[in-house]
Amino acid sequence: MRRAWLIYNPAAGRFPAGPLLGRATRVLAKAGWDVQLITTKDKFGLSELASQAVHAECQAVFVAGGDGSVGRVAATLAGTQTALGVLPAGTANVWAQEIGLPHLDYGHLFALEQAAARLAHGNIRLVDLGECNGQTFLLWAGMGLAAKVVNSIGPRVRWEKLFSVAHYATTALWSSIGWEGIELQARTSENKWSGRFLIAIACNIPGYAGGLAEIAPGAQVDDGLLDFWLIGGESVRDVVIRVVQVFRGTHVDAPGVVHFRAGEATFEAEINMPMQIDGEPWVMESPIQFHVRRRVLRVLVPADVTSGLFLSPDLPRHDS
Repeated sequence: MRRAWLIYNPAAGRFPAGPLLGRATRVLAKAGWDVQLITTKDKFGLSELASQAVHAECQAVFVAGGDGSVGRVAATLAGTQTALGVLPAGTANVWAQEIGLPHLDYGHLFALEQAAARLAHGNIRLVDLGECNGQTFLLWAGMGLAAKVVNSIGPRVRWEKLFSVAHYATTALWSSIGWEGIELQARTSENKWSGRFLIAIACNIPGYAGGLAEIAPGAQVDDGLLDFWLIGGESVRDVVIRVVQVFRGTHVDAPGVVHFRAGEATFEAEINMPMQIDGEPWVMESPIQFHVRRRVLRVLVPADVTSGLFLSPDLPRHDS
């Protein structure tokens, strides 16, 4: 029997998922998992609990939370034999969307047990993690307007998450007033780019903006590279144009947009940079150095996933 911990972050999501986790736990148990359900007091306890699960020789840690929770646990599990499983109970759940899992909302009240059923006999993939100035990320790390918005929103109470799209849009509009972008220099070992950009981001996956858009089409999570996007602009008008382009996917060939793939890159600015890392607010000092930690994290994915997100085949599965 495979051993796992299910760690629940009660602060995540639009409404409490705790009452639904018993059903998900029973689904995993019927599939041969010995699951211990643990509730953390806050998001800062996630890393410590994940570390304890590794020392307890768990085959997997299932996280009931959002992308911020997933990112914290992923950083802890990197380089271990313990796989990451996700029961999407957060607000956006972009990682869950990328691997084809439904997320918990009023239209999908059984999403957690459905995700548990699909992961119970899922496959294991080895994926990359990104790192910037020592901070690990699974999905993205970026600066510019989106980071400004994330830092402006700050911790939200649950009722605000019920209107997360409207809240984000309103904050984005307010933040864009007077926004002139950031003067930035980006460089790799081979090239250098300078300019004023509205968004500068390192992506490990295609999805962005709560999964509503693809900012990095073709990005793969196990190719040893990060997809970097520098989206130029310096006015409210530019913000509107760029947002429309990203949501329509036309930013890919738009003038003033730089895209490159690299295992390492450096961003330099004259000021400390507000950032978003897996959707969580941060502030970092320049220069910001990015690099890939190649194939260091084991993740559970549904057996029927055919996404182009992955380059390499599954690892052998051990069901006992």
